[in-house]
Amino acid sequence: MINFKKYGKRCLSLFLAASMILMPSVQTFAEEETAAATTDSTQTEEEDRETQRQNCYAIAPDSNSVENWPQGPATYADSAIVMDMNSGAVLYSKQIEKKHYPASITKLLTTLVALDNAELTDTVEFSQDSISFLEYGDAHIGMTPGEQISMEDALYAVLLASANEVSYAVAESVGKKMGGGYDTFIQAMNDESEKLGCTGSHWTNANGLHDENHYTTAHDLAMIAQEAYKNEEFRKIVGNRYYTIPATNKTAEERVLANHHALLGEGDWHYDGCLGGKTGYTDTALNTLVTYFEKDGTVYICVVLHYKGTEVFTDTVMLAEYTKEFEKLQVSPKKYTLSGGTAVVPKGTTTDALEIQSTQNEDGNEQETFLFNGYEVGQAVVDKKAYEADKKAEEAQ
Repeated sequence: MINFKKYGKRCLSLFLAASMILMPSVQTFAEEETAAATTDSTQTEEEDRETQRQNCYAIAPDSNSVENWPQGPATYADSAIVMDMNSGAVLYSKQIEKKHYPASITKLLTTLVALDNAELTDTVEFSQDSISFLEYGDAHIGMTPGEQISMEDALYAVLLASANEVSYAVAESVGKKMGGGYDTFIQAMNDESEKLGCTGSHWTNANGLHDENHYTTAHDLAMIAQEAYKNEEFRKIVGNRYYTIPATNKTAEERVLANHHALLGEGDWHYDGCLGGKTGYTDTALNTLVTYFEKDGTVYICVVLHYKGTEVFTDTVMLAEYTKEFEKLQVSPKKYTLSGGTAVVPKGTTTDALEIQSTQNEDGNEQETFLFNGYEVGQAVVDKKAYEADKKAEEAQ
């Protein structure tokens, strides 16, 4: 469990190290007037940040308006969501359809598309284009034109080190395998996003560096994270703390990568149950974070967006603890359930408290949606033919 009392002492240094943001040196001037102006400017920035913080905390979670629903914590996040991995039920929602810049958590979708369209043994070769776009301060691992690594090594670099040049090279390599190039891969990202039901997203690059037309929502990201986590190799990569890329055709030295997600690490920041995730930061997107964690055998996804500070981790911990107010309830009979069948509900809830809406899908099966006071808490696809056949057999006896 995290020691909250120690957060304030270690937040800033740990977070900056985790995000690999290299800040330019600032010249110091001796003149008293300049020093005074700097002090005033700093005080103004702090005041503005405090005002922003209070405004964000004042925005009530939308999920708190559900009758008899456990009241979720106030968060500094402008948008936040906690979603059950299996059912997609949303336990906590705060402006989850509001559009934001995602920064490097874009790389979850990049990895998902790469895993769907390439093999881990494929070779990723770095072009001049995959290197030359980098600017000062962009996270990278020092790849050079003509250098080659495996797709597996590349995806570790994408998710653990948040390497922007590797994300580009992966997109370029997989795009060529798909019969096109970098733009082909970006289109595949948008196609995948749409297929998953995302309605507030548009992707223009594979790394998340700022672009006004590159945006998403907390809900969309949760659905993308949900789909990615179904892949065994993705789960292995995103949950690893360290990884070593061996020497290449251009570099004799190994590259040792470390996962940036502080809750997965050791020490005061460690959080029991954290399964991994992805950090992100740009000056415009601010801090963004996706976290997978497990409570009482249930895996949840937490997405928090748009922070000016390190509360990105403390909010995530509060939201993880909030899930203790819920439990999983079997609603549809397991014998006939093809998928889903459970609901995530406030502790103590019985099936009698749920409304079940049923429709017939294209396969002739029953599509069920479970509602708690009008709020969706789970779904199921039920084998209607098998159910009716058993029912007839029972009546005939």
